[in-house]
Amino acid sequence: MEHDGEDEICHGSDQRYCVERQVYNQGTLQEQLHKKEKTPLPLTQKIAHACRCSSKKAKSVLFSFFPILTWLPRYPVREYLLGDIISGISTGVMQLPQGLAYALLAAVPPVFGLYSSFYPVFLYTFFGTSRHISIGTFAVISLMIGGVAVREAPDEMFDIIDTNSTNSSDLDNVKARDDMRVKVAVAVTLLSGIIQLCLGLLRFGFVAIYLTEPLVRGFTTAAAVHVFTSQLKYLFGVKTKRFSGPLSFLYSLIAVFSNITKTNIAALVVGLICMVLLLSGKEINDRFKKKLPVPIPMEIIVVVIGTGVSAGMNLSQTYGVDVVGNIPKGLRPPQVPDISLIPAVFVDAIAIALVGFSMTISMAKIFALKHGYTVDGNQELIALGICNSTGSFFQTFAITCSMSRSLVQEGTGGKTQIAGTLSSIMVFLVIVAIGYLFEPLPQTVLAAIVMVNLKGMFKQFGDIVHFWRTSKIELAIWIVAFLASVFLGLDYGLITAIAFAMITIVYRTQSPKYRILGQIPDTDIYCDVEEYEEVKECPGIKIFQANASLYFANSELYINALKKKTGIDPCAILTARKKAQKRHAKELKHLHDHKKKAVLKMTNDRDNSVKHEVMNDELSLNGKFSVAEAATQESSPDELERFMKPVTSIHSVILDFSPVNFVDSVGVKALKSIIKEYEEIGVSVYITGCNGSVLENLTKLHFFDKASLKDLLFPSIHDAVLTSQLKGATAYSYL
Repeated sequence: MEHDGEDEICHGSDQRYCVERQVYNQGTLQEQLHKKEKTPLPLTQKIAHACRCSSKKAKSVLFSFFPILTWLPRYPVREYLLGDIISGISTGVMQLPQGLAYALLAAVPPVFGLYSSFYPVFLYTFFGTSRHISIGTFAVISLMIGGVAVREAPDEMFDIIDTNSTNSSDLDNVKARDDMRVKVAVAVTLLSGIIQLCLGLLRFGFVAIYLTEPLVRGFTTAAAVHVFTSQLKYLFGVKTKRFSGPLSFLYSLIAVFSNITKTNIAALVVGLICMVLLLSGKEINDRFKKKLPVPIPMEIIVVVIGTGVSAGMNLSQTYGVDVVGNIPKGLRPPQVPDISLIPAVFVDAIAIALVGFSMTISMAKIFALKHGYTVDGNQELIALGICNSTGSFFQTFAITCSMSRSLVQEGTGGKTQIAGTLSSIMVFLVIVAIGYLFEPLPQTVLAAIVMVNLKGMFKQFGDIVHFWRTSKIELAIWIVAFLASVFLGLDYGLITAIAFAMITIVYRTQSPKYRILGQIPDTDIYCDVEEYEEVKECPGIKIFQANASLYFANSELYINALKKKTGIDPCAILTARKKAQKRHAKELKHLHDHKKKAVLKMTNDRDNSVKHEVMNDELSLNGKFSVAEAATQESSPDELERFMKPVTSIHSVILDFSPVNFVDSVGVKALKSIIKEYEEIGVSVYITGCNGSVLENLTKLHFFDKASLKDLLFPSIHDAVLTSQLKGATAYSYL
């Protein structure tokens, strides 16, 4: 019965709806719908429109490039300023020791860690969209920078054997090595900044989605292992070379433990005491987070105490403890990075750019969601690109968001990037005024700070249990990212992990879930028959669903799964039918030959008598009749009916395309093949739930060249079921 789509809502204890309408297929539905006319603009007009400049457009571009212009004029001083000041000071006292410590990871003198904690942090205030993250040095990025610096400027290049030698020529060699490593670190930073800036300008912020969470967490956990092992030599006070590349983790462990007998006891004791103090401080801060107005700045306390004890007891001269050493006063003049090094560090710069952006955008999104604002991934790329590329002219190394400092900045009441600006100003004051006071600071204290800050990353080993329960594929990504990064190095490990993550995407598309759907009685809802007891299959109908698109990589799998799930293989049925027909024809031929021989034999034995002639005539007639009968039996109604009956009780197969996002030319050929094969055995095929893009694909790929094929498409499963039930009933009544 045809109605105008009249809806009726039945009020009661349960809310219900009743809709009475005609059964639609795609053809009849399109006849009742009128597409909106869209006039595509010519390319020249599009270009002209994009290049057109107006005051409104110029203002929008300016505000998007300088986000500070959107929030600073409306900055509520009374509400935000106090929290930003406390947060800035708290973050600044963490920024200082971490800058010194992470410079060791980057294989450059500690003062360059201070530079990296000032310039980029200050610049991010103007270009960043996140209000809560703390930009600056970070262990993972610093370690990646250090790996490149050590690879391009190893000790052997400068004939350095003992790094603590007081020989003037050896000191000159150490200075030349450090200068070279700074050049390498600066070149990598410049290139990674340019890459980030270009990706941001080209609106490529989506690249971070390929660094999925399990991949990033497995990678950073592996980086934590690398960082921890690299700091063991400072903790034990032993002299070993720094390794980079594949198996550097094992080489570092072997080098440290092969020299364990040369441990500097004073350095070890100082380092362990600092670790105990830092861990105690973190535990107190975590337990009494709600009661403490600000976290206890244990790192700066340890640095101050360590510097005082070292200077008072002269640990460097008396016990041979390695110290930070010379920290130049003031800022260095800008210098153009050595671009001749760029070809050697290009791949590393790409990895650093992607990892740095991934860490930043993940933390930025967490805080944005928590505090109800949005961050722009493309602008974050631009901000990081400007921070790194501009900072490289002032001898900084690559920076990103620090998780520990960001949590402190947000937890101590920070509301905007004013907090980050204040923390950078604190570092600036140290550089220009009191930096030299930290020259006696033992390196083992910095190693203790780095190691304790890895506590949060080591907790990520708990991801193994979580992913084991939730997703084995994500567990595999985590494990591959971790093992590859540990044993192959962070650069090759990241490439391997991304490649494996891509393979899992292919695997998922080639291993979708295939289901047979059934109807919840007296509804138009269809669910998996294997999942729910109440769901029943419609008699004579198979509803097949695959939660993947249909394209070249899985079209063959789709066809095979359809045959397996429905239990109908047209090729097998047709082959079996042909074999049966051939076998039956042979049987008839054999019977015909046998009767013919019997007739001939009886003819040869004729008697000359009249009686025998009469009998022979009768036999002859009977013989002819037998042959005719055999011929008649060959096409008797009973025998013909045997092959005319349907080979299966299923008369319709419905393909649910609601999960399908696109179809390519191979998928269209597969669809046509399915329809043709099933038609040959008397089974109708219908397609339901195609979205607009799939219909567009089918049209462009000439699926509807035959007008009749449009009648096989239905907007919903229920429309197709009602149509197939009607046709099935008609077919069976005819039979």
